Amino acid sequence: MKKTSLLVTFLLLLLANSTKGQQVAPSQVGYAPVNGIKVYYEVYGEGKPLILLHGAFYTISMNWAELLPELSKTRKVIALEMQSHGHSPYSDRKLDIKTLASDVAKVMDYLRIDTADVAGYSMGGSIAYQFAVDFPKRLRRLVILSSTYKSSGWLPEVNNAFTDFKPELFDGSPLQIGYDAVAPDKSKWHKFLKQMFDFSQVSFDVGDAKIAALKKPVLIISGDNDGVDKIELAKTYQLLGGGISADLRPMPASQLAILPSQAHVSLMMQTSLLLEFITAFLK
Repeated sequence: MKKTSLLVTFLLLLLANSTKGQQVAPSQVGYAPVNGIKVYYEVYGEGKPLILLHGAFYTISMNWAELLPELSKTRKVIALEMQSHGHSPYSDRKLDIKTLASDVAKVMDYLRIDTADVAGYSMGGSIAYQFAVDFPKRLRRLVILSSTYKSSGWLPEVNNAFTDFKPELFDGSPLQIGYDAVAPDKSKWHKFLKQMFDFSQVSFDVGDAKIAALKKPVLIISGDNDGVDKIELAKTYQLLGGGISADLRPMPASQLAILPSQAHVSLMMQTSLLLEFITAFLK
């Protein structure tokens, strides 16, 4: 009963966010051939490149509809749809964070982008952390939204959220509506869900030492009740040089923002706050 209630809440919040829709059209769309698959991308605006990485099960519009119009006013925004998501064709290739991070680098190669700021939400945040570690010379600044670089950074209830879920539970949901609207092959819906359920059960850990060794500034934004373990989050910020008394020592380059009364999905609906934090940090 608890999992069913969680699912219903998740889908209702997703519906409220996804129905707002994007307000700008991309200047460029396409597919980048990377690591044996094709990754769909959309490009908006002009300026310094900013790459957006969505959360699990999402499409570009589901995740970034509210932020894209504003971010693209001053930046060249490149939004990706990762393996099997959205417009990107379904692939049986094994999913893992390291390979997905490599996909991001390959898309940059395809678009001839040497360096970029990267922002990732949820699953996209974990991919962004891995990208930062594996391709530090390609990164300028990193924005992490409601995410972690290791499985233990989530609360146990989040790690177990999709245990024993059946794909049929999501039939007719906003997730399927969004998938059917853009997927090249709608018949892969259940295979896609099963792939993601299995992926959610695979533990990952980018590594404490590697996070501590990052030289690029990181902005972490989290909801106070978004499923991220706040004790682990505080440790992450310390690894990045934060958690000090900045009255007595220089202010760290990395930043931490915890938004009150926000869950995992509702965090992405706080458009004005997110824009304020992200644009100030990227400047």
